Amino acid sequence: MIYADNAATTQLDLDAYESMKKYLLSDFGNPSQPYSFSHTAKAAISEAREIIAECIGADSDEIFFTSGGTESDNWALKGYMKAHKKKKLIISSIEHHAVIHTADSLLNEGYEVDLLDVTHEGIVLPSWLKMKINEDVALVSVMLANNEIGSIEPVDELAEIAHEYGTAFHTDAVQAAGHIPIDVKNSGVDMLSASAHKFNGPRGIGFLYIKDGTKISPFMDGGAQERHMRAGTENVPAIVGMAVALKKNCNIIETEKKHLHMLEEELIARLYQKKLQFIRNGSKNHLPGIVNLSFKDSEGEMILHRMDLLGICISTGSACDSINNQISHVIKAIHVPEEYATGTIRISFGKDNSIEDVKIIVEALAKILQ
Repeated sequence: MIYADNAATTQLDLDAYESMKKYLLSDFGNPSQPYSFSHTAKAAISEAREIIAECIGADSDEIFFTSGGTESDNWALKGYMKAHKKKKLIISSIEHHAVIHTADSLLNEGYEVDLLDVTHEGIVLPSWLKMKINEDVALVSVMLANNEIGSIEPVDELAEIAHEYGTAFHTDAVQAAGHIPIDVKNSGVDMLSASAHKFNGPRGIGFLYIKDGTKISPFMDGGAQERHMRAGTENVPAIVGMAVALKKNCNIIETEKKHLHMLEEELIARLYQKKLQFIRNGSKNHLPGIVNLSFKDSEGEMILHRMDLLGICISTGSACDSINNQISHVIKAIHVPEEYATGTIRISFGKDNSIEDVKIIVEALAKILQ
């Protein structure tokens, strides 16, 4: 099998796995308990919080553990909006569904939601935010990098504009964390979401960065965990594994960037050699390894399933149900021509992919499309 869908999820790092075993089998104490058996687990959480904070340029008490990116996005939007009197929220038109559906939920509760358009490369222009924003806006949420086309947003500039109007800024960094450098202090974001399984950590664990002084409602009621902000017994093994995986990925970002860009260039060059008609979607400034392609007069679902039969895992830019094929909201937002849009796929390379994988993928695509 060739796995080329790393933007969907990544393989658990072996060091992360090994770090987790201790807290599953021997040091399994509840970190909230006062006896000495639980001290190791409690210390492990503190150490993990420090490691994660260091990886994104935060202070440790600004890191709150969650069940993943979806919870982090929900908490950031709902928790912030409900803690403030202003009722207006601005998001981009290409956000992950974890943000879009959360915004829809707030809309149903009487909040106002405004959408920011993007360029054909999937970029939110700061000038467009300036046209939309005013003093009535409580929160702006724009993802750091898009999960489908990989485009990296000018978050620093967008956050600065938001702050000029007394507005907070949240970024969904689920796809970006561990793959590009992040410094929350320099970027000026007030909240940032991340999920471990996107950077070779375990599933079911993530974190939300909340800048010190940011007023936000607790996510769940119950115990006093996460400084009374997110109740529930901590998932110690997953928290430890997440910290190990994030630190390991952050240490090799530049090396992996070169490797993944090399795979991308090889893929595109070989596709041109096969004389296939396609558009590469997204910006030149994109997440390393993500290649979103739209093939003329084709069907993304057909390509995905035939690639699967050949032992190759990719993703599609179209969501398929039992009735019809629907073009992704991201592909619609960047205005991919109709004759190409339905033939959209996403190939996302990871650290373990090779040039040989690229050769096999291209040969398979040529066989299917020709």
